[in-house]
Parts: sequence; C-alpha cells; structure tokens
Amino acid sequence: MGTARTKANNKWNAKAYDRVNLTMPKGRKAEIQAYAEAHGESVNAFINRAINEAMERDSSGPEKQ
Repeated sequence: MGTARTKANNKWNAKAYDRVNLTMPKGRKAEIQAYAEAHGESVNAFINRAINEAMERDSSGPEKQ
C-alpha cells in the first residue's frame, strides 16, 4: 500500500473508530485467536460480537445496582 493511501486510511480510522487496549493473561490471546478462526471470525469481530451479546443480554435482565 502506498504512503498516501496509508495516511488516508489512518486518518479515516482515527475519525471513524475508537481503539481499546486490551490486556489478558499470557496464552489467552492464542486461545481467543484459535476460537475466532474456528468460527470464521477475526479476533476483532469476535470480541465486538461477544461485547454486543453481553450488553444485549445484560440490558434485558433486571436492573442491578
């Protein structure tokens, strides 16, 4: 990819997306990568889907304080 294209992509990503730095115990990353691959997803797609499913599930239950 050319430099101009890379700069344009980086500019778009900075405008359109938020980034989250995620830490986990050693070995967990490989486990997540294998799971996502086995289900035809990228790690990013899997994590986003898991978060969305948890938030939907938790918002339909009783309110917690």
